[in-house]
Amino acid sequence: MANRHLSRSIVLQSLFEWDLNNIDKKETVEVLNRNMEEFAPNKTDSPFMEKLLDGILQKQSELDLVIEKAAPEWPIDRISPVDRNILRLGLYELLFSDRGEVPAKVAINEAIELAKQFGGENSSRFVNGVLGAVYKEIGEPGKDEVGKKKKKDIPFDQMPVIRLAGAVVYAEHEGEIYLALVHDIFGHWTLSKGKLEDKESVEEGAQREIKEEIGLDITIEQELGHNEYVASKPDVGKHRKQVTYFLGRSDYTDITLEQKGGLDDAKWFKVAEILDLNFYEDILPIVTKAVTVLVSRGGQKA
Repeated sequence: MANRHLSRSIVLQSLFEWDLNNIDKKETVEVLNRNMEEFAPNKTDSPFMEKLLDGILQKQSELDLVIEKAAPEWPIDRISPVDRNILRLGLYELLFSDRGEVPAKVAINEAIELAKQFGGENSSRFVNGVLGAVYKEIGEPGKDEVGKKKKKDIPFDQMPVIRLAGAVVYAEHEGEIYLALVHDIFGHWTLSKGKLEDKESVEEGAQREIKEEIGLDITIEQELGHNEYVASKPDVGKHRKQVTYFLGRSDYTDITLEQKGGLDDAKWFKVAEILDLNFYEDILPIVTKAVTVLVSRGGQKA
């Protein structure tokens, strides 16, 4: 019978060796096999361990970025090798594993147990704090689940729809075009947006949200497009978020980021500077269209 806690312990030990000895990622399979031979010679759970180790290594840069955002006072190289690899393991299972196989609470609890078993005196508290912060940011999946009974999947066309509005905010300053972008705790630059209030038009909602979130007054110039994606929250369940984006003009003034979860920075960028930024795939076409519109007006100077 598979012992998943033991399996995670073996993966953790393999990660620790890889990290501490600067082993090439391609050679970690040999490390894992050696540890399995020593601690789980029957290899009953080897597919689980191999998949978990490979997934963590594939997503390492993204996991480290989340750790840095969730614990900004602790640069990744200042976290002990044991603790940072427990966090990588726990975050991978929390963010990327099949929730039917590894529920969010199981991912967090297993990581805490590993911290108690292998970490220092404060490791379990630290791991709990970081994973708990990320858990809240992703909507506390599984919070209201009772036992192991799974809720029926709702067909896409029957999911509740939540309408949002946002904008690509631009300003002209000293002959240059600047865009106002916000940065989330998962390492992406994105667009300011928010939920529409009752009886509020999408244009009014976009203007209000931009003002509340980054402190800028905008004039709506044109609609840029729509995005739709499925999200999940304990109080709503699975739902469709439909976002309308506009092109909005603002004065080039200081940005004041609203203090709320999910975002950790906001700033102006020259158009040429956005080429190297990390955007979500569904946001990039909206930003590209906005830049195309602005440059076609002849406002951008080389």
